[in-house]
Amino acid sequence: MRNSLRFKVALFFSVLTIALLVAQALGVRALAEAQEERLIAALIRDDMASVIKSYQANPALLPPFDVRLNGYVSSADRMPIALPETVRTLPFGTHEIIIDDREIHVAIASMGTARLYRVYNFNIYEKHFKEVINALMGGTGIFALLTIWLSFGLSALLVRQVAGLARQVKTLRLGESAAIHPGKYDETELVGLVEAFNDYHQRMADMMAREKEFTGNVSHELRTPLTAIKTSCELLEQDTAIQGKSRARLQQIERAADNMRELANALLMLAREDSAREVEPVAMAKMIETALAPFAARLEQKGLDSIIDIDGELRVVANRPALAIVLSNLIDNAVRHTDHGRLHFRYANGWLYIEDTGPGIPAHAIPHVFDRFYQAPSPDTPTPGVGIGLSIVRKLCERYGWSIEIGSEPGRGTSVSLRLPAVSRT
Repeated sequence: MRNSLRFKVALFFSVLTIALLVAQALGVRALAEAQEERLIAALIRDDMASVIKSYQANPALLPPFDVRLNGYVSSADRMPIALPETVRTLPFGTHEIIIDDREIHVAIASMGTARLYRVYNFNIYEKHFKEVINALMGGTGIFALLTIWLSFGLSALLVRQVAGLARQVKTLRLGESAAIHPGKYDETELVGLVEAFNDYHQRMADMMAREKEFTGNVSHELRTPLTAIKTSCELLEQDTAIQGKSRARLQQIERAADNMRELANALLMLAREDSAREVEPVAMAKMIETALAPFAARLEQKGLDSIIDIDGELRVVANRPALAIVLSNLIDNAVRHTDHGRLHFRYANGWLYIEDTGPGIPAHAIPHVFDRFYQAPSPDTPTPGVGIGLSIVRKLCERYGWSIEIGSEPGRGTSVSLRLPAVSRT
């Protein structure tokens, strides 16, 4: 699944900024905690020096002696705190102990042959400090959310011109000479991209124009000799002196001329890009009858029945000339490969089915039947084609959005399915 450029830019800025904010918040927190410990240690050190000095100067100020602890216990707070007996084993210095779920600092110093215990309770100070730290972390979270919002807004500004270029590219039609004006864009990279696209678009337009001109010229130039061949064949058919193999050859020439004319029409239609929008309701049964007409003699010669099992009122939305070419090629392919039986045409659930009783297509050949110049090996077919008919059929189906499928089983015939939406009836 592809993500938009805007999403990627916003995600990058968001992740980067949030990572920096979190790193900064954690650094500030660690620094503040370290400074807090240094401040507490300095306060205790100064207070202990002052207390010891005052006790040494006036021993009467000494606090009560605690036999359990073998020392004097004084408190920096007004509320006395009972120390556990375990502090007796602690060395001289400042220690942190937990009493009644409170963190208490105890400073231990020598007082003659006894010990002096000085108790400090910084819980209120530490509570306020934690509230400040929590507020800092909460502010970091708010800034992180704000960063995401700002990142999406900033990314929209950054990719705005890219999105505008994409919209302009979509509006261009292949073959048009209009180019995108690079003056609308500020970024140097986008201007270079626009110029490169304009150059590519112009080369593609020139190539398509040459291809259309060549295909159109070839198609039109072929019609003149094909018309002459067709007319000559019709005149020669009226000559009763032509019999036997000569008449068969004459009919073969006429069929080849008809195939060439259909091929020329298909090439000309493929060369016309605008033809994809020329659609109309078409009577399906009538189209099939018209497409079958040129094959009447071949059907009679082979003894094939053609069954059109389609409602005469059924109409599909299609380009009439394109559908005629597709049907002609599919029928020609079916007649060429079917020596006995029938051709069956039916329509169901938006699909036209053309079924024959020919030898079928090998499973390995089915994926290639639409390839240009490909011909499935069939010794039973006396008049093979050139392998371009089904390729043209596929191109036309792609042009008009018709799905086409082929199902076949050797010895049981072939079924071609063509997706043609019917006109809804009110």
